[in-house]
Amino acid sequence: MSFNNVSNIKLRLSEMNSAILHRGPDSNDIAVLTNNIGFAHVRLSILDLDKRANQPMYSNDKKTLIVFNGEIYNFIEIRGSLLKQYDFKTNSDTEVILAAYQLKGIDWFLKNANGMFAFAIYNTETNELILARDRFGIKPFYYCIENNTLVFSSEIKGILNSGLINSGMNYAAIDEYLGNRYVREPFTFFQNIFQVKSSTYLRFSKNVNFKEFTYWKLPNMNFCDTYNELDVIEETAEKVEKSIKNWFISDVKVGAYLSGGLDSSIMTALLSKYAQKTIDTYTIGFLEKGFNEFEYSRKVALMFHTKHREFTIDANSYLDEIDRLIYFKDAPLGVPNEVPLAIMSTNLSKDITVVISGEGADELFGGYGQIFRSAFDYKNHCQQKQNGFYKYFIEKYEYVPRSIRDKYLSIDSNYREFFDDMYQYDFKNHQNEESIFRFFHSSHIKGLLNRVDMTTMQASVEARPPFLDHELLTHVYEKVPYNLKLKWNNKNAMLIAKKQYANEYSETLDTPKYILKKISEKFLPNDIIYRKKMGFPVPLTNWFDKLQYLSKNELKDADWLKKGTIISLCNELTLTHSNRSGQLLWMFLNIELFKKKYFNKNWQW
Repeated sequence: MSFNNVSNIKLRLSEMNSAILHRGPDSNDIAVLTNNIGFAHVRLSILDLDKRANQPMYSNDKKTLIVFNGEIYNFIEIRGSLLKQYDFKTNSDTEVILAAYQLKGIDWFLKNANGMFAFAIYNTETNELILARDRFGIKPFYYCIENNTLVFSSEIKGILNSGLINSGMNYAAIDEYLGNRYVREPFTFFQNIFQVKSSTYLRFSKNVNFKEFTYWKLPNMNFCDTYNELDVIEETAEKVEKSIKNWFISDVKVGAYLSGGLDSSIMTALLSKYAQKTIDTYTIGFLEKGFNEFEYSRKVALMFHTKHREFTIDANSYLDEIDRLIYFKDAPLGVPNEVPLAIMSTNLSKDITVVISGEGADELFGGYGQIFRSAFDYKNHCQQKQNGFYKYFIEKYEYVPRSIRDKYLSIDSNYREFFDDMYQYDFKNHQNEESIFRFFHSSHIKGLLNRVDMTTMQASVEARPPFLDHELLTHVYEKVPYNLKLKWNNKNAMLIAKKQYANEYSETLDTPKYILKKISEKFLPNDIIYRKKMGFPVPLTNWFDKLQYLSKNELKDADWLKKGTIISLCNELTLTHSNRSGQLLWMFLNIELFKKKYFNKNWQW
């Protein structure tokens, strides 16, 4: 959409589609409305496989057009409420968005929609354009405004391939990435390219000016001490089962990740129940001892008679994949397990198109025991409470410590102040325990969603995280008391823990994700439910020598590092962060690999 004429508009749209064809290999269509307005779409067919459901899609009266990425899981319900007023031509959720927008308006639709989405709706009569994104940012959405021209896409490479802009590197994003493993909304690693923020929509007028509207906010948490535990467990179990059942809808084959941990195991149990047929499950791990969970995933697969597949990965294949995946992410990789997830997704794409994933369970139920107990430790051990809980929390949370970033980076860190101010304000308005949950839902989870979207969509697979169903989240926030998320094991446990730190007592004196574990007892054995959290470990520290060799070559001329400090950086990481040295150095290496791939060329044409 541009205030000016756009030369070669059809070709530019075609190039944008080509750049993201992995996201939708089933159809590739373009709609040019005028010489300054055009839309393009690539489709991964999941609901209503008929070609009439392809996009860009017009409304019946041709006055409204949409391009849409994602799924609306309650679209049948919404469709039913509109049937008397709209003559539907397809069985797709896409047409439901169009009808709802025309009949009820954008605010009504967003209030009632349950799903994951990024979409653009254009009104040909009023020239109004709306860009909307789901509540948690499950589906990515980027835009750029330059020279009175708006370009948007599900991936940054789509914007770049329009040939209309030549964005430089946003160096301020480096400090942000090293602290959080990704760049928080609305920023990106590219100058003048932004993310549409989660839970918002942008309303553009013909002159490319826009206003931002927030349509959803996190609810407040329940800290009630009086409750019937069995009733809360039963009510929450119903909500968990409902969300997984709703997010299971598909006209193509659905499978699941199965690591053998609690989240993927309960997901597999419930999917097996609803599918009423054999489901496909997948896991991947490293050959090194302690870096796979095959024993547990096999046990769950046998219990539910899944068609289970295991994949293994070694150091060489891991390191060889990094450069390729940076291209799909348009950013440095942030989570070390992105590589094995991508390899697994490429393999499972031979069998299925949709995979159910466990993102959101830890954030919702308090699964990161040590960091979620930081409010308790702060109360009992912090001697400088005048600095506030946020400062205490963020020092424990961030990945590369601020002291290292300040010592070795040669660029500014102005995003740090921006987000510190924002979260300090939010933390002051909520109890410390609640602030942690809110931070993980407004910040942390979005990096994980960025990870799962890239690793699956690069293989033309759609990932769905039912634990981020907003109705489930609202129930857990409002109806599940805090004490049933992280529960002390007995009356004396909390008294003992007051003299310890979370790394000593977490999962020993308390039970993180207590209520989800109680729900799971109906389906799973205790050795799956109550074993200590393992995460998805990657043996980067075991490979430190390889990473150090690569870094000394790749980073020696990095203009964002202070000159001549790479050897000192490697030595400091080894001495002061020995258990995480590999991961931290891996992040520095990723930055330069990304920079060289994207900023040594001119994107304009």
